[in-house]
Order: sequence, then C-alpha cells, then structure tokens
Amino acid sequence: MEKRQLKDLNLIDNFLFGSVMTYPGIGEKFSRRLLQIIFQRDFGKLKVMPQKVYYGNDTHLHGARLDVYLEEEIDEEAQGEIATIYDVEPDKNDGTKDIASVPKRIRFYHAKIDSRSLLTGETYEALKNVFIIMIVPYDPFGLDRMVYTIKSGCMEEPEMPYEDGTRTIFLYTRGTKGNPPQELRELLHYMEQTTEGNVKSNGLAELHHMVEQVKLDAEVTIAYMRLMEDERILLARGREEGRTEGRAEGLSESVLDFLEELGAVPDELRKRITTQTDMTVLKAWLKCAARAESIESFQKMM
Repeated sequence: MEKRQLKDLNLIDNFLFGSVMTYPGIGEKFSRRLLQIIFQRDFGKLKVMPQKVYYGNDTHLHGARLDVYLEEEIDEEAQGEIATIYDVEPDKNDGTKDIASVPKRIRFYHAKIDSRSLLTGETYEALKNVFIIMIVPYDPFGLDRMVYTIKSGCMEEPEMPYEDGTRTIFLYTRGTKGNPPQELRELLHYMEQTTEGNVKSNGLAELHHMVEQVKLDAEVTIAYMRLMEDERILLARGREEGRTEGRAEGLSESVLDFLEELGAVPDELRKRITTQTDMTVLKAWLKCAARAESIESFQKMM
C-alpha cells in the first residue's frame, strides 16, 4: 500500500477533505467558500453536521460516506422556505464497476439523507431539499463535461414542471466541455493538485490557507496515521485470510477427488466439505478419504 504523509494529500482525498470540513473554527468557512465557488452565489450560515470529529472510513457500514454534510440555515423571517442539505463527496473510485454503479449509489445517498431529515410526525412538505455534489477525477458518463447536473423529470413531457427538491451534480475535474466559471475550473484543478502553485484566485487562496492549517495540526496527523495503520492491518489480514481460504479450498478439492473415485458424492456431503474452513478438520478428512473403501465408510469416519 502506498505510504503517503498528510502533507502530501490533496483535497480530493477523502480524509483531508473531511478533516477540513469538520475542523473547529474552519469547517463552516471552508464549506461556505466551496459552495460559493460551485454555485456562484453567496451563502449564509451553514450548519456542518458531522458524526465524527475527524473524518475517517467506517468499516462496519455500507460505503456511503455521509459522515459530514451541510445544511443552509433559513432566515427566521423567511416564511415558507425549505432548508437545503448539501452533501459534498470527493470520490476516486474509478473502477469500471464502480463507475457503472454510480447512479444507484447516488440513489442510496439521497435515500440515506432523506431518511434522516424528516422527523416523526412531519408532513412531506417539510422534507428538505437535497443537493449531492460529487467531485470526481474520472468521467462518470463519458461525455467529457466538467459539470453534469441531474434532476427528476417526465420523459413524455420534458418541459412539464416537476420539482422533488433533489439535485445531483457531478464535477469532473478534467472535463473540457461546457462553460463553467473560471473559478470553478481552477477549484477542480486545485482539488486534484492541492499546492500553492495552483492557487489562482482570492477564493482559492482562502481555501488553501485553511487546508494548510489543518495539515499542520498534530491531532489530525495522528488521526491520519491511525487510519493508515488500520488500513495496513486490514490489508494484511485480508491477504492472510485469502491464503488460508486458498489452502482450505485446495484441501477440500483433494478430499472430493478421493471420494469421487469411490462413487457419486451426495450434494449434502459435498456442501459440508466445500464450506469447511478449519484446516485441521480438512486434513483429518483427507486422511479418512484416502483410506475409505466407500462413501459410506468415509462418512462414518468423519
């Protein structure tokens, strides 16, 4: 596994991005500036809603990284306005299957957020607007656009008004088609290469200053080192389990080879052998299979 230090991470790396968003005294300012560049409008107060102090990878939940999202607070004098939630997700999962599953993954993200935003007893009119923003270094749809905006509509009547309060925006960092604002182009390039040399505007300078502050924090560094160590342990464990499973599979096949010389192996017995992973048991069964004169005698020796 590639060993990278915190100072070498770019904003498109989940750990750094989430750590900046949740950093005390910085997270809200960072998030506001980010949204201002993406949407080209001013944002008021944002509520940053993390489940953890520092962003990391959940190992026991499905991979929807919803540990951090933003809610734009509504002015108390604004009557009838609906709050909007913004989930900003850098994503580097560029495998063929990962890209093909993007639409269903986004569907899951929307469902996850919706299920949390409507309280018991509230009507559907209170359901908050949800904007999911994916920042990706791969082209999710193969059309080389920098911005893809997805919303619900009617296929038979494309011009028919239909507003369910959801949007999904894909920002492809290397896209060339379309006419996004220059500042957005510069932001996406900076996300991939987070260096001072790629700071091309005052807005990016503000973001870069906050990123550098977070990178210098000793607690964030420790959190990153712990995450890297956890991933190293999991990877090593996975490799060992893979080797063990490979050996177990080889032994079970050897047992079956001996038994098949004696006759047809019943399905129930075959399943019992192929699902056994205890190496000691499989070695004992192999000895029994080598000595057995029939399937029945093997089952008795088992």
